[in-house]
Amino acid sequence: MAVIKTLVLDLKDLYKYRALIWTLVIKELKLRYRGSILGFFWSFLNPLLLMAVYALVFSVYMRIQMEHYPVFMFCGLLPWIWFSASLLEGVNSIVGRGDLITKAFFPPQILPMVTLLSNLINFLLSLPILFIFLWASHLVPEWPLVVLPLILIAQLLFTLGLVLALSALNVHFRDLTHILGNLLTLWFFVCPIIYPLKQIPERFRFLVNFNPMALMTLMYQDIFFYGRFPNFRVLGWLLILGVVTIVIGNAIFNTYRESFAEEI
Repeated sequence: MAVIKTLVLDLKDLYKYRALIWTLVIKELKLRYRGSILGFFWSFLNPLLLMAVYALVFSVYMRIQMEHYPVFMFCGLLPWIWFSASLLEGVNSIVGRGDLITKAFFPPQILPMVTLLSNLINFLLSLPILFIFLWASHLVPEWPLVVLPLILIAQLLFTLGLVLALSALNVHFRDLTHILGNLLTLWFFVCPIIYPLKQIPERFRFLVNFNPMALMTLMYQDIFFYGRFPNFRVLGWLLILGVVTIVIGNAIFNTYRESFAEEI
């Protein structure tokens, strides 16, 4: 019960500092592409270029036989970019902002939240591109889209819990940054993003049920690509997992937060 009470208090702090969080998110988005010619347009170009590379490799060279394959892949690629970018940037969110951490009254949990929200905004801004591709492929989603906010909440909770834990642990174990990049590469390929679920051999398909990001990928594909409602039982399980993850992640964060200023 103590960890739940602490989490509630920390969430209240985040809400109290919502104006500061929003200011830092805007600053983060502006700094991300500062000095580049195209600037904020890279938020749209990066996922498009990544989709083009994977579409070339897997639909032309490796010849995955699937109608509207680039659109199918884009449905899973966008949420994965939000997830992986949040972890890769969030793991250094405490270490990289020593100037703020050393301030006496600055709540450090703001920094992982800023990283998560800035990448969420990039994801949301990329959705119109996905809708254009869906419309061009005559795959316009309808009523199942009403479930999208619940899927976003599940992914936000799950990702925030991981970012809180990783950002705190990375203060003491700096190798975590390098390990995380390799783990995310493996995690990407075990999610049905660049291949449909039916491509997984039947005897290994049960492993998808133990992979939260694979299950979320299938849900995004359901509502966007297939135009059908996802499995609500699985969605409920993912929401519960998100709550459990953020409770554990916040507990780990609070275990190390007192030592941040000393270690940085």
